[in-house]
Amino acid sequence: MTSIILTDGGMGQELVRRSSSEPTPLWSARVLIDEPDLVRDLHAEFIRAGARVITINTYSATPERLAREGAEDLFKPLQKRGIELARQARDEAGDVAIAGCLSPLFGSYAPALTISFEETLDIYRRIVAEQAEGVDLFLCETMASTEEAHAAVTAASESGKPVWVSWTLADHGAPRLRSGETVAEAASALDGLTVAARLLNCCRPEAITAALPELIGLGGPVGAYANGFTSVEALEHGGTVDVLHARHDLDPKAYADQAIGWVDGGAQIVGGCCEVGPAHIAALRDRLVQAGHQISGVS
Repeated sequence: MTSIILTDGGMGQELVRRSSSEPTPLWSARVLIDEPDLVRDLHAEFIRAGARVITINTYSATPERLAREGAEDLFKPLQKRGIELARQARDEAGDVAIAGCLSPLFGSYAPALTISFEETLDIYRRIVAEQAEGVDLFLCETMASTEEAHAAVTAASESGKPVWVSWTLADHGAPRLRSGETVAEAASALDGLTVAARLLNCCRPEAITAALPELIGLGGPVGAYANGFTSVEALEHGGTVDVLHARHDLDPKAYADQAIGWVDGGAQIVGGCCEVGPAHIAALRDRLVQAGHQISGVS
């Protein structure tokens, strides 16, 4: 029997579907203020579906994105609200670990949009300062380049909390980050930093399957959580997610098939990203149990 950590699925796309408002470039950040019950209830649904780790809904509440939309004054209130709603869901639905969220500063899948390492690190430190007291670990997710991940992990490590780092991959071709760098290069850029787990996320499950052996070969705990998009190429900097479309061949059963394959290959952490909802996580939970695995939280 193997102990597997089951995480939640994608918050943003699910909230877009449930919200009464049209999508904006800030994705699901505005819903934290306008429709907080949706956020709390979705967190709770993921917990009831079997997730033992949930991530606060602040992915799009970075200082850069908020400033771009003229809403930089919302940075601290949104960070605080994201933590509060995750804790409310935990109180309501069951004991889980709450992960802080260090996301791409300029938007997903855009490694070319960069500023200096020191500037990037300073911004991530601002985010960590707002989240550290309210979370159990930090998830540096959807990292598209080695430098982006290096800055995020450096800032998160300074909190003293466990740090997970998760890279997003090019959806086609040889296994590479969206920057073109290899998984091994991404991992070596973090030498000297303490990382509790290394993951792959927010790309096609097929891309994860291709890259996972390389990640596992580097040693240490690894994990994966894919998205269900047909393609991400239509999403432009500052654009809205309504240009993205879900695949029709990744229903809960099909997604669970993919994720069980990762577990069979050696992954110890699995969950879902965009277009992966509570039903997918519940199906994955059931498959893990049927296969004889023990679902656990963060020790």
